[in-house]
This record gives sequence, C-alpha cells and structure tokens, in this order.
Amino acid sequence: MRRPQWILALLLVMVIAATFAWLGRWQLGSAIRMDISDLADTETVTSLTELAKPGGGLNELAAGSVVEIDGTLVPGDFNVVEQRQNGGVEGSWVVGRFATEDPASNISAAIGWAPTASDAEQAIELLNAQVDPSQVFALEGRMMPAEAPARPGSDADPNTMTSMVPAHLINTWSELTEPVYAGYMVLHPDADIAPLLDAAGLDAIDSVPPSEPEQVNWLNLFYAVEWVVFGGFAVFFWFRLTRDAWEKEHELKALAEKAAADAE
Repeated sequence: MRRPQWILALLLVMVIAATFAWLGRWQLGSAIRMDISDLADTETVTSLTELAKPGGGLNELAAGSVVEIDGTLVPGDFNVVEQRQNGGVEGSWVVGRFATEDPASNISAAIGWAPTASDAEQAIELLNAQVDPSQVFALEGRMMPAEAPARPGSDADPNTMTSMVPAHLINTWSELTEPVYAGYMVLHPDADIAPLLDAAGLDAIDSVPPSEPEQVNWLNLFYAVEWVVFGGFAVFFWFRLTRDAWEKEHELKALAEKAAADAE
C-alpha cells in the first residue's frame, strides 16, 4: 500500500532501526575484550605513579596490581580495622599513613595483621614509639580500591572500623596538606617492612591476586541483543500498522462494492 504517510513512517522506522543497530554494535564492542593481557598482568611490580595519580580515581589497571613507591611512615596516624580474614582466621589490620615525596602525597596502607583488636592496639603503641618519621621505606604491595563503608553493630563502639575506607581514615590523620591516593596498599613483607612487622609483633597480610578478568561481559552482551530486538520490533510495529490499514481499506472497499451490487 503506497501511501505518503506510510512511506514516511517506513523511513522513520528505518532510522530508528539503524540507531538501535548502531547501539547494539557499540554495546557488543564493549562486551567483548579482544586483549586482556594488560588487565591480567597484576603481578609485575610497577611504579604506583605510572598507574594512579594522587587525588584521582583508581582505574581498572591499577586495582589489584602490585606496585612500588617510596614513603615515610607517619607516627600517630595508625588505626585498627577489625573483622579482617588472614589465612582463614579473623583478626584485625593495623593500617597507617605513608607520606611520599615524588609526587608529594599520602597513601593509606594495610601494614600487618594481628589476631585481636587489642593486639593490634598494642602493635600501634610499639610502632608509634619506634618509627623514625624521617626513614624512607621502599614500599611494595598490592594496590586495592577503597571498600564500601560499613556501619558497626549496635553493640559495638561507633568508632569501630571494619572496612578500609581511605576517605574515612583521612579524618583521623594529622596535618594533612597534600593529596591522597584513592585506594590503599596491602604491604608485602619485603626487606624494608619485615623488621617493622617483627618489632610490632604483626603478621604479613595475605596478598591475594585478583581473578582473571572475563573476556566477555555478559551484561553488555545482553544489552546488545536487547537493542537488536528493539530494532526488529520497530520494523514489525510498522508492518502491523500498515497491514491493518491495508486490510481495513480493502474491507471497506469490499463492503462498498457489495452494497453497490445489492442496490442494483
């Protein structure tokens, strides 16, 4: 049925279907990663300054990667983070603040693990007494993104921390003027840090490599199929409207011819 309005409607449907097809192709491109080698290589030690910037977010390449940077440990800025698993046993982390010079910034670090919160508090007392604020440590550890804030239980101290949130730790630090990295480091017990752990009676924290990234993002793939379905539905919708109009027109024409024949 060649009617101007239906031809214009067909052109509009073709534009809509083409748009949906383009969106589906774009979503499909986002769903399939052709090269995941850069994301999968998290164990090669890389300078933190190459992967992240102070004050900025932590991208996918930096999260979970083993990094290195030089820094000085700031006395008095230690905290305890409870309910932390280490080797399948629950305990507490001693976390602290390292100041870096190149660039001038600060980074949160999970230094060591203690069996109980009281043991962690005792370790902090020892660290505050022994740490030389001018000593530069060559730090190595796994860079991790900030965790979601967790509210303490109703019967717990409201100041108890059970998640590693650098933005919260900043509020407990003293004399902060330089920017802070968004994530935090889980320190490895290398030559510089090992004596510190021994002196404080802390165990090294498990540094677990992240799971290998998937090559196919199934959610994006589902969205790609969805766009194709939408495009097909637009064409089908036009076809049904046109066919209904054609059938109605021919039905009226047949009724008119029948009425004319009956009148004769």
